[in-house]
Amino acid sequence: MTDNRVTIESLDQEGRGIAHADGKVIFIEGALTGEIVSYASYRKKPAFEMAQMTTLHRTASIRVQPKCAHYGVCGGCSMQHLEPRVQVAVKQRILEDSLARIGKVKPETILPAIYGQSWGYRERARISAKYVIKKEKMLVGFHERRSSFVADMQSCEILAPKVASLIQPLAELLEGLSIREKLPQIEVAVGEQVYVLVLRIMAPLSDQDEAALRIFADQHQVQFWLQSKGPETVVPFYPLDAPALSYSLPEFSITMPFAPGEFTQVNSQLNRVMISRSMRLLKPAAGERIVDFFCGLGNFTLPIARSGAQVLGIEGSDALVKRAAQNAAYNNLSGNTSFSAMNLFEMNEGLLAGLGKFDKWLIDPPRDGALELVKAITPEIAPDLIVYVSCNPATLARDAAELVQKGYVLKAAGVMNMFPQTSHVESIAVFAKAVVF
Repeated sequence: MTDNRVTIESLDQEGRGIAHADGKVIFIEGALTGEIVSYASYRKKPAFEMAQMTTLHRTASIRVQPKCAHYGVCGGCSMQHLEPRVQVAVKQRILEDSLARIGKVKPETILPAIYGQSWGYRERARISAKYVIKKEKMLVGFHERRSSFVADMQSCEILAPKVASLIQPLAELLEGLSIREKLPQIEVAVGEQVYVLVLRIMAPLSDQDEAALRIFADQHQVQFWLQSKGPETVVPFYPLDAPALSYSLPEFSITMPFAPGEFTQVNSQLNRVMISRSMRLLKPAAGERIVDFFCGLGNFTLPIARSGAQVLGIEGSDALVKRAAQNAAYNNLSGNTSFSAMNLFEMNEGLLAGLGKFDKWLIDPPRDGALELVKAITPEIAPDLIVYVSCNPATLARDAAELVQKGYVLKAAGVMNMFPQTSHVESIAVFAKAVVF
């Protein structure tokens, strides 16, 4: 590996410093705009290199001391060395650059960024476990950066504080189990009344193992669930009388029960703010017909329904559609909600037309975006307004280009810092129909 000195020109979408040397673009982990650094490359291609900063010669004013003792080793975060407000500014630039470069579109208005707490926000996580025979030690944590090894962690600054405090006690518990070498993962789900830990077990627990789990659960006020094979095998273990997992949306008088394996946002506080903004942008009203694509558990569907609008929630999973309908009933919203299972990645004009005309759409797709859905829009069923919640600026920008071709105007867009200290960019965009097709 070589060691060279360069000046960092900007940051990429993963928070890496960008520099140029010998006709190549150099992406340097740990470096910030304006800094002069030396680097060591770990991956070389004809047009670019991936590198790690080795020496910091000139420090940028936006650099801060990372809070986590494991930062740089653990791969869970990539921006702890960057001041939190600047993190959001970087994400806003990434969003705007993606819209301009990929979508060839510029929003008429930049929405103010949505902030939340910078630390201790993560309430959902998949944590790895590994018994290392050579060290005679159980490791519990996230993977090391660019590695399949589990980081040797004693703490985590982005996990909910109680979950973070359990990392070492969990390692000690699992190390004492008879199946410690066949327990690769712990799924964490935090509800408003219960902390759930789902243990992925590749062999049956012994009686002594079960007793140890019960003692730990009582001592630390958590509930254990077990998963022996696929997601359908997740079952509660102890205590069986624990409260159900749920989160609330007080602004809309909604409580959302969920199971440990079902998707919910990792940051419940930001989720509330995101929904509030989405409703202000969508402006649902009684008498309107609105569709919520990729509806999941009904995270947006039920707040829309609370306005009195008639709402159809569509999701690809039969199980999620069933859960969303249950949540609607739980909140006395069955009267103006309905749900349907449909593969939205295989949408076409005929299928979309079969759903009928809606006044407004809300779209909240996974990272792959919603290209087939927006391509299927025809003049007969085109909604007047689309609110698009995105977790990937690149696919949002791609879909924005398609919507502009369909006669929509990008009225507004902005970022939501759902994942502080990471490079993940969550955003929201509003499209209004401007012209007849």
